[in-house]
Amino acid sequence: MLVHICCSVDSHYFLQRLRKELPDEPLLGYFYDPNIHPYSEYLMRYEDVKRSCDKLGIELLMGEYEYESWLAGTKGLEDEPEKGKRCAYCFDFRVGNSAKKAVELGHKSITTTLLMSPKKDFTQLTNALKRAVDGTDLEIFAVDFRAGGGTNEQFELAKNDKLYHQNYCGCIFGLSKQRQAQGLPLAELMSDVNARVLPGSIEERLALYANVRECESKGLKFELFRRQFLNYRLLRGLVKFDGKAVPSYFVFYSNFKRKSIKISLKTNEQIATNLRDGVILLSLTKLNELMKTSFKSVDELCKSEFSLDFELALRAKISGAMSLNPIIVLESVLAGKYEIIASSELYHDSCEVLELD
Repeated sequence: MLVHICCSVDSHYFLQRLRKELPDEPLLGYFYDPNIHPYSEYLMRYEDVKRSCDKLGIELLMGEYEYESWLAGTKGLEDEPEKGKRCAYCFDFRVGNSAKKAVELGHKSITTTLLMSPKKDFTQLTNALKRAVDGTDLEIFAVDFRAGGGTNEQFELAKNDKLYHQNYCGCIFGLSKQRQAQGLPLAELMSDVNARVLPGSIEERLALYANVRECESKGLKFELFRRQFLNYRLLRGLVKFDGKAVPSYFVFYSNFKRKSIKISLKTNEQIATNLRDGVILLSLTKLNELMKTSFKSVDELCKSEFSLDFELALRAKISGAMSLNPIIVLESVLAGKYEIIASSELYHDSCEVLELD
């Protein structure tokens, strides 16, 4: 039997139930989910599915990430609700292509772990399986393992085995609607210009679960805890001096009350404070002095790989560890007229933290 797999939380329980129901049936896992966006989230889910299958001793194949092909079929369905026509199309696309793989590999039957998801319509999925095998010799296996407390057992098992529990279905449309309803930014679609790992990002979760796999391989005991924190994203940042854009660096947690701030300085400064909306302008020379660094330009600063801790330490020295003042690093802080065009998001977030026992 070829088992289309969507995520580890659904598959981990589903596969074990399959083994009990069909003890003599060889199982092959097939991760085929080109709906998942962005690609880093796709990799995150695949890696955890592989971890789950390795625990269970089940072979896993990774399908192609055919995102553009999947996306082409969503035209006109962008605003469909959960369990609507877009979901039906998505199931047909994923299960249909999984059925083709099953035929190619000589399997006799097919099922999908999507049947385990409490947020999916069971009848919709069963119909997708039926359409997928139409015209083939494949049989479908569609049993509701959610009934009789299965969903509770599923989540308890996922928690005990420390599986990655994603916080959105997978596609960009579902993500956008969910974040809009929550009043949160689309942080999953934001990345640092220099590819640094941002707090609460998918890249942070990839690193965390790489650490989880390493601990498991070494037999180390550990726990995962959820930490609440105030997250931040700079959406836009530009500084104009006497009407021309100049190189600038916006320090993490620089929070802006308005999208445009105009400031006039009468003298040259190394650090200019007490400016409108709490803005602090910092020269590169002063930054090097405070942080014992030797950056030669703001461009070099922007391209460096210093950590978030570096920025927080700089913030603590200038305006206090708990401050949200906009701190902007410039080549020089000269007398003249400045315009700061910026927007940012501050929002409550949570992340998992690994602690060794």
